[in-house]
Amino acid sequence: MKVDDLALYLVTDPDMGRDRGVLETCRQALASGVRTVQLRDKRAAPADLVAQGRRLKEMADSFGAWCLINDSVEAAAECGAHGVHLGQDDTPVTEARRILGPRAVIGASVQTPEDARRAEREGADYLAANMVYATATKTDISQTIGLVGVAALKAASRLPLVAIGGIKSENARAVIEAGADGVAVVSAIMMAEDVAAACRALLAAIERGKEKNGG
Repeated sequence: MKVDDLALYLVTDPDMGRDRGVLETCRQALASGVRTVQLRDKRAAPADLVAQGRRLKEMADSFGAWCLINDSVEAAAECGAHGVHLGQDDTPVTEARRILGPRAVIGASVQTPEDARRAEREGADYLAANMVYATATKTDISQTIGLVGVAALKAASRLPLVAIGGIKSENARAVIEAGADGVAVVSAIMMAEDVAAACRALLAAIERGKEKNGG
């Protein structure tokens, strides 16, 4: 996985997607510049998650993109996804690596510099700064880290860093300028009336942030 593959990263939500549904929203997003999609459905039965993962993996492959599964190492292994994204209370990175193998992409959510250093030591491929701004889609985390937190996490590790939590086109540039290599979004794409337009706006904001940083 290249750093550029994390620039615009979509996390799915089964309650969003309008009448399009999750898979059609993902198809439009992948066609519009998203390079990584994380399948997140905490209510799905294991078999349903695996079935969704297989379809999304096939779709991501057709666009030369990455398909990751949220939380479930077992589902990621069974559906053949490219990897998994782990929260702090999920399977340890070292165990996920043992199960999925050296070629799998493993991301880890972090909030503090020590979290970042630990995830790097354990073999994560990228970090997710979680969460930057308050959002209704992340009810399991009560404290935001803000732009200062993004900068601190970037300084703590050599791994690529994506930022998640309340990010949209209006604030994506500031997040990139703070040090994030990319942004992970849920509602900004899942709930967009026009997915392609939403992706264009986000990508433009990301590019402006990178230009400011000299990237």
